Amino acid sequence: MAASPVASQRDSWATRLGFILAAVGSAVGLGNMWRFPYVASEGGGAAFVMLYLAIVAVVGIPLMTAEFVVGRLTQQSPLVSVRRLGGKAWAPLGWLFVVCGFGILSYYSVIAGWTMRYAIDAVRNAIPSDSSAYFTAVSSGLDATLFHVLFMAVTIWIVVQGVQKGLERSVLVMMPILFLLLAGLAVWAGTLEGGDPGYGYYLRPDLGALLRPGILAAAAGQAFYSLSLGMGALMTYASYLRSKENLGGEATMVALADFGVAFVAGLLVFPVIFAFDLFDTVSESSIGTLFIALPKGFEVLGRTGDFVDTAFFVLLFLAALSSAISLLEVVVTAMIDRWGWRRSRAALVAGGAITLLGVPSAFDLDFLGAMDQITGNFLLLVGGLGIAFFVGWRIFPQADAELALGLESPGLRRTWGVLVRYVAPVILVAVLVSAWPATWTAVRTLLGLE
Repeated sequence: MAASPVASQRDSWATRLGFILAAVGSAVGLGNMWRFPYVASEGGGAAFVMLYLAIVAVVGIPLMTAEFVVGRLTQQSPLVSVRRLGGKAWAPLGWLFVVCGFGILSYYSVIAGWTMRYAIDAVRNAIPSDSSAYFTAVSSGLDATLFHVLFMAVTIWIVVQGVQKGLERSVLVMMPILFLLLAGLAVWAGTLEGGDPGYGYYLRPDLGALLRPGILAAAAGQAFYSLSLGMGALMTYASYLRSKENLGGEATMVALADFGVAFVAGLLVFPVIFAFDLFDTVSESSIGTLFIALPKGFEVLGRTGDFVDTAFFVLLFLAALSSAISLLEVVVTAMIDRWGWRRSRAALVAGGAITLLGVPSAFDLDFLGAMDQITGNFLLLVGGLGIAFFVGWRIFPQADAELALGLESPGLRRTWGVLVRYVAPVILVAVLVSAWPATWTAVRTLLGLE
């Protein structure tokens, strides 16, 4: 397939490492820092971890590979790629990716703005003792809006720089720092007196928990959200590839790195909670743990706590920023490829519109939660189902030929085909059915009917 004029002028990754770290950065986000440890502890500990890994193996890695294949095959944005390969009938799937990136970043940047605020205040040693009252004061309203705007400004600035000077250069700096900070904090957590029961709580094997309704949906939803599947971000990143690497191997590497970050985050969070007896201030969300409970625990440590506090919130900020860059890039590259806009114009227009859409989430946490349910917990799964049908049934011969450029084993490609065409759709339909009631409630919330 001949490259289009747009594709031939596209920027590209300077190194394979840059692509891998960017894909890992897209996957690694705030959900890794708390959502995975919490869901795992509530879903059977080590048993849930095994279920999660099974879903990643049979759904996550095959669909990530499918996104990589489409991106490298066309060298264009998901919006253009899907229509180019599938025709007009498939154009709505490309638009769905843009909508997901647009919608998720609008509220995700509000939460990321909290991490920016806390990181700055931690450096200044200015987080008050009453972390609950402090979070209430800064999590919504004008303060939240200001840091939402500042965070979006940083994200836009990086994306404006382009693939090599912006995306690649930033992840080559951010991701090693993120890994080192997380590993260091996890080692430190292991030295806390009274923290050992946290490991048992986090990893206790409870096979009975896997029989509870919703556990499969929770594992699949966590896999999609964590791996950045169904929103076109990984497809976009693969469109900047020029080499013929083994895309299945790259997808496996990214998925394992993402799981590693999520797993190690639990080795940090739960010993801290047990060591400082913080269960009374931990709610069933990332909010209670990340922004209320953990600062209380760090405060007890005095000067050591000041250092740990700073490292922790810088870690959160880097994780949020790496994901936000990929979300904005989906929308920006769609504008560039679809309308021929310059990168700076596309980034400013898309980023500005996303910033405006995020203002309601900055003022109303219920609105933020509803947006998360609709886009992050439902539309992502719809996008994943669309990818499975598109690659598995509409363009499978082309996709298989593209994958064969780096993966010569016919047996492995046949297995990939079976998982994409048959296994992934069945699992995704089941999860979508279970997620619909909560999604409908979220829709009613946005419409003011709840």
